[in-house]
Amino acid sequence: MALSEPRWHPEAIRDAESARNWYAERSPFVARGFLLALDAAVSAVMEAPHRWPKRAHGCRHYVFTSRYPFSLVYRLEFVVEIVAVAHHRRRPEYWAGR
Repeated sequence: MALSEPRWHPEAIRDAESARNWYAERSPFVARGFLLALDAAVSAVMEAPHRWPKRAHGCRHYVFTSRYPFSLVYRLEFVVEIVAVAHHRRRPEYWAGR
């Protein structure tokens, strides 16, 4: 069941922008790599949204397969809603109230 477009929670957009900006301050090349990893994560989730099991708060987590320590946290109802782009070592489950 491939879906077309996810719905992004506004805070998830801010998560992604913050991570991109952090990487861009260090290296435009690494920032571009982060965006490519994020795009691959969204594509994988949209292609097979049921592939990842439910975890805390009814959300699913796609763990980036690259060197970036992030997970794409999403809910699956009638559409995929991306709840967070969560760093693995910062504030666990800070996104739970979204």
